[in-house]
Amino acid sequence: MDLNLSTSRLNGFTLVELVTTIILIGIVSVVVLPRFFSSSSFSAYTLRNEFISELRQAQLRALNNTDRCYEVNVTATGYQLRHYSDRAGNSCATLIRTEAIQGYSGGASISLVASASKSFNITFDSLGRMLSPSCTGACFNINADDILKVAVESEGYIYAL
Repeated sequence: MDLNLSTSRLNGFTLVELVTTIILIGIVSVVVLPRFFSSSSFSAYTLRNEFISELRQAQLRALNNTDRCYEVNVTATGYQLRHYSDRAGNSCATLIRTEAIQGYSGGASISLVASASKSFNITFDSLGRMLSPSCTGACFNINADDILKVAVESEGYIYAL
């Protein structure tokens, strides 16, 4: 009789083990799995960081090459850095070179906070200040499942909100 009792205890799980396993599976299914299946919120954070990097690159080039003009062209499908040989007021003149278009993924897009426009140009002056569009503070929305904001201060500081 003792032999049957000891083998039955060795072959099964205890109630504590089963409850612990069910709780862990519940936590994983509620917290972790939606992050894997929702690519759009991940792409919003990635797009925001890449867009800030592109803006800072255009700003640094404008600071280092005061005789040239650099513009970030944003459209409904992506954004692109453009190099111009000359500046005419607040706009760039004589296109020299364009970088590859950085396309959006996961249904994400970039728009202006003020007008919700998805097609605009961003230029910087030789001191690194943003000339166009004319805004300070939260200027750009990164639209996906989450709406993230990118801010530019009047002296040119670019950061994520």
